[in-house]
Amino acid sequence: MTALELEQPTDPRGSTPLRVLLRRHPTLMAALACAVSFTAFWIAQRLAHVTMIDLMVYRAEGWTARNGEDLYDMVATSAHLPNTYPPFAALLFTPLTLVGVPAMRTLATAGNLALFVCVVHLSLRLVGRPRRLPRPAATLAVSALLVWVEPVWTTLRYGQINLLLAVLVLWDLTRKDTNRWAGIGIGLAAGIKLTPALFAVFLALTGAVHAGRRLRAGAGARAAWNPWLRQAAVATLTFLVTALLAALVLPRDTHRFWTEIVFAADRVGEVEITANQSLRGALARLLHTHDPGVAWLVVAGLAAALGLALAAGSLLRGRRAWAAVACAVTALLVSPISWSHHWVWAVPMLILLGSEALGHSGRTARRRWATTWVMGLLFCSFALWWVPHRWNHHQELHQNGIQMLLSDVYPIAGLVLLALTAARLRRLDGPRAPADGSAM
Repeated sequence: MTALELEQPTDPRGSTPLRVLLRRHPTLMAALACAVSFTAFWIAQRLAHVTMIDLMVYRAEGWTARNGEDLYDMVATSAHLPNTYPPFAALLFTPLTLVGVPAMRTLATAGNLALFVCVVHLSLRLVGRPRRLPRPAATLAVSALLVWVEPVWTTLRYGQINLLLAVLVLWDLTRKDTNRWAGIGIGLAAGIKLTPALFAVFLALTGAVHAGRRLRAGAGARAAWNPWLRQAAVATLTFLVTALLAALVLPRDTHRFWTEIVFAADRVGEVEITANQSLRGALARLLHTHDPGVAWLVVAGLAAALGLALAAGSLLRGRRAWAAVACAVTALLVSPISWSHHWVWAVPMLILLGSEALGHSGRTARRRWATTWVMGLLFCSFALWWVPHRWNHHQELHQNGIQMLLSDVYPIAGLVLLALTAARLRRLDGPRAPADGSAM
């Protein structure tokens, strides 16, 4: 039984000892379930002999930065993986060099599980749940269930930083609009990895539309300034500070990153491999080519415009959770490379869909629960790995129709989420967000 199900009314006449225990000690029972699930998860990862290969790359970046060597000539591990992140990330990775590899792996696993719980907690806060159950109980119960989705599994398998980035962004998006420091998390996330910068663009766009409305209504320039514009400005300033700090400490690497590496999208890996769950990867597999070229630029441009419009429209109508998830999905779709583990935003997505189902009854609730479970099964199925895939063998260029569907499950899920967002906006007929932006 999940935390979302625990919020539904129960018939006391049908109570069992387990139900009584769940109602009387929900946090304790959820903590036990979470402990069992996380322990099984940790054991399963060890039995699978996870390499945490990306964590080893991060450690190598930290060493390279400490030794003053060239960050972007460095390759690490037997796979000869290069550094693709901004130089600011290497500065954050230097503490990884202070401990041995076994201790680093243990700490990274424990830290990522803690960050995952934070993602669930912030996602529940984003959707305004739970309403009757204690939030710690809901957080732990949902964490016990969703830790098994493929993006989370793969994030911990590789020792990735996706959960940290999601926490930084969600931390910002769930803060009160009166908080003048909101935006720092997005700026830091963008400084570590560029993709989260789209959240700043989304906030700036929303704020600009809102300001335009105020100005057309006769308000002055001071009245047009709003929390969304401020948050975008704080995020941008924070990002610039990270770039400046990296330039002061690593001037050569900073110059090379912003003049060369940032434009080398193919440096990250092969576009067509099934692990790439972006629109570019899907098009490469569909067109049986290493580089979909102009086709991808057109599709990505349309997806970016649509996704940002839906995200901004949702936020202007006070639907913050839909706005955040729509923006995240848009970033994943339009990025040149979105590895499957980047899709940890599946966790807020599933929590949002489950929350929507809880808010209805009858046939509508059944439809929304069906949507939630189907999306959950997609992210738990590991379906993208069912197709032939071997690094440097280009097997994905010869897929049939069924294999293409299996290797494109996340882009399909992302497009479905955008379609649901559009449908929800069409159904909304209530008042827009208050003029001061307080619906944030």
